[in-house]
Amino acid sequence: MGNGGTFYPVRVFFEKRGRIKYISHLDLTRCITRALGRSRLPVWHTQGFHPHIYVTFALPLSLGYEGVCETMDFRLTECLPMEEVVSRLNGVFPEGLRASRAQPPVNLPGVIASADYEITMEFDHVDGETVKTAFEAFCARPEIPVVKRTKKVERSLDVKPHFLVRGLQAGENAVRMTMRTAAGETLNINPSLVLDAFAQAGGYQADWMQVVRTAILDGDGMNFV
Repeated sequence: MGNGGTFYPVRVFFEKRGRIKYISHLDLTRCITRALGRSRLPVWHTQGFHPHIYVTFALPLSLGYEGVCETMDFRLTECLPMEEVVSRLNGVFPEGLRASRAQPPVNLPGVIASADYEITMEFDHVDGETVKTAFEAFCARPEIPVVKRTKKVERSLDVKPHFLVRGLQAGENAVRMTMRTAAGETLNINPSLVLDAFAQAGGYQADWMQVVRTAILDGDGMNFV
């Protein structure tokens, strides 16, 4: 049966690393819902004919991306120490998921304005310095048109004003960077939009790539909490 009465909102910050990056957001939701059930936490369930655990994510992570600052919200029917919530979840999470901390939610997801990503691209037959120079020239273009697709529509967009690259470094056959992109309910820019446009423009398609989301930020550049 569903739970009524008093409940306690909880926001858990967690990491999604390694092979689990290849499961979809829908499968991640199912995985975490089952983990919550196994944790024996007093989790609030929806009311009605089919009660279920209600968990929400502020900014779902793209398939194939890793993250160290992911968040999920749910409710408890009892007030527990946040350290216990983290401990119980880590006791049942599968490989690749790890809760780092928990707290009552402070911000609403609507305040999210941007996100930071650490990106590594490796190339089998291209020197990293060559790619770095080409990427700098690409980013200096006055416009960077892309086609942004959603489930319902696709539209042309100049992505130039909506991303910023910092810390661009070249290795022997690799390029590493930090990229900040617009994120949130109004506009969400996936770094792959920029990287795919670069590959099409210059022919530098990475043979291996890792993208890790390291921060989710509000309009003032402060961490989403």
